[in-house]
Amino acid sequence: MTFNDIIPSANQILKDYELCDNCLGRLFSKQINTSSNKFLGKKLKLSLNKSVKKCFICKNLLDNLTPYLKLMLDSSSEYDFSSMVVGALIKPSIIDRDDYIRSKYKLKGIDSVKTDITKELGKQFTKKTKKKIDFLNPDLTFTINFKDESCQLRSKPILLHGRYTKSDRGLSQKQKSCDNCSGKGCRSCNFHGISEYTSVEGKISEFLFNKFGGTIAKFTWVGGEDKSSLVLGSGRPFFVKILSPFKRSLILPKKIISGPVTIYNCKIISEPPKPPIKFTSSIELTISTGNKIHSTTLKNLKNILDGPIIVYEKSGKRSEKIVSDLKYKKTAENRFTLFIKAEGGLPVKRFVDGDDVTPNICQLMNDKCTCITFDFLEIDLKC
Repeated sequence: MTFNDIIPSANQILKDYELCDNCLGRLFSKQINTSSNKFLGKKLKLSLNKSVKKCFICKNLLDNLTPYLKLMLDSSSEYDFSSMVVGALIKPSIIDRDDYIRSKYKLKGIDSVKTDITKELGKQFTKKTKKKIDFLNPDLTFTINFKDESCQLRSKPILLHGRYTKSDRGLSQKQKSCDNCSGKGCRSCNFHGISEYTSVEGKISEFLFNKFGGTIAKFTWVGGEDKSSLVLGSGRPFFVKILSPFKRSLILPKKIISGPVTIYNCKIISEPPKPPIKFTSSIELTISTGNKIHSTTLKNLKNILDGPIIVYEKSGKRSEKIVSDLKYKKTAENRFTLFIKAEGGLPVKRFVDGDDVTPNICQLMNDKCTCITFDFLEIDLKC
């Protein structure tokens, strides 16, 4: 179809209704494969010698997008991003009038007025900022509300991976949620979901919020430890997703110290880990016994290496864990240190006292055993 072919239809519409250049051009641009709706509409009006005061469909909104462009520029000024996309909430009356025109003149396969508005805003914004439009995975998503003339922003989450060590006892791994919102995020916790920073999670979150901004930090832990446990060696791996970040391209120091927690090699990654995350832990356990320890009794612990450790949960779930290495050292008449390398997910305290774990230390020692402390010397991810 050529330009001359669409003139009769355009002339008929303009006899009945006043349309701006954008809305008129949009009705025919796909038929003649033209990219600029405004240019086509202007050309049609010139050929038909028509002038328009107020557009029937958009009420000249498409000619007055400057205030909304300013809203976008102002609201995104603090964000670090390279790609974006625009969405819109527009008055139903505009959509109804657009649908009416397309239906009355049997115009099919054309963009809606809403699509044209978001396209035009995106075009003007990228021209100003040199950013690119990405419909599938944008860094920033703008939602322009034409009903109340506001702009909402959604920033794509960033995912980070690192390791941490914990040098003091008495620090929990996970942070208690905000009492007011139960972790969902509210004004009283600055939308972080946590109101204190008194745990490993809190220390890491506090650092990341200060660097990247954002709201909630969602952690994927590679195993866990007791409040009284130390985490040594190269540290425990962790993955964390920061929601609504302001910054997204920072390079962090290789070592970050926050009290007893040290964060190592924390960096942005593109993909989350595929569950389940498999790992092994080298663990040092301090165990006390009810009776005096005999060397022959300690030798029985080697039987742990003969087969899997069976773990039963209250839910009825059964799992098997492998211990691939074991050493021990008697440190007092009724106390010894046990070194094991265990498959991730072994419940260490239950493994000692025999609570639905078999074989366990109590069984093999034929004595009442208590795990006083257990520390992680190394955690290795399995590729």
